[in-house]
Amino acid sequence: MMNTLTTNFIGRLRCRDEAAWFELWETFGPVLRRQLSKWGRGRIGVETVRDLSQETLAALSDSIDRYDPTRGARFSTWLLSIAKHVLGDEIDRRMALKRGGGVRPGTLDEAYMTAGASAQADAEYESAVFRAKVGAAIRLTERQSDFLHFQVYRMRVFDGMSGREVAEQLGISEPTVSRHLAKIRDKLCARLREIVATYSFTDDEMTEAERAGLNLDRTRRDDTDFDEILAEIYHKQTELRLQDEAELTD
Repeated sequence: MMNTLTTNFIGRLRCRDEAAWFELWETFGPVLRRQLSKWGRGRIGVETVRDLSQETLAALSDSIDRYDPTRGARFSTWLLSIAKHVLGDEIDRRMALKRGGGVRPGTLDEAYMTAGASAQADAEYESAVFRAKVGAAIRLTERQSDFLHFQVYRMRVFDGMSGREVAEQLGISEPTVSRHLAKIRDKLCARLREIVATYSFTDDEMTEAERAGLNLDRTRRDDTDFDEILAEIYHKQTELRLQDEAELTD
């Protein structure tokens, strides 16, 4: 069965909750657009890619009622299969127009629900989906935290400054820097657990953070390793989002 967080989120999508849709768009939009562009191989432009990523999320909503968690598909596979279906419809439509005819949209079958469908997803895509989840957790933590506390973490971990440099720039003591770091780190772990649980349909997905080296258990966590791995993911995700924004505004 799905966990409570996933069930609640799906319920919001079914009710056409705009905030839930924005969360999906903000979190997975760049990953979807990168994958659609890769598949399109220059045959579709930026605007079409944007439209297809929106259609993918709309089709996701329409297929939610048919999702069967017992069939073993990952959330990432579900999203990928729907995107491939939407792109296929677009290519078929264009080919039909060239022939001077029309084409009926294909029916999204339920093959995407099976564990075997995961063969469609390569390691690069799976890593991008996981980084998107981490990025969402970081943004949520920032929104829910005191500005100074998160700024300390950003400067110390994401910008690579020393504790002394952070303390001098912000006019606080080094022990205060350490306390703020610990507080934000704990919040990040809590938000990561929530985000991973929300966008995970399988046990394998639920353990992705730990496999990536992000141990979310405070009693077993190595804070230095956690910060280094999170910073690496943050910078990769930031680069993807900046590239995506640049392409959309060109």
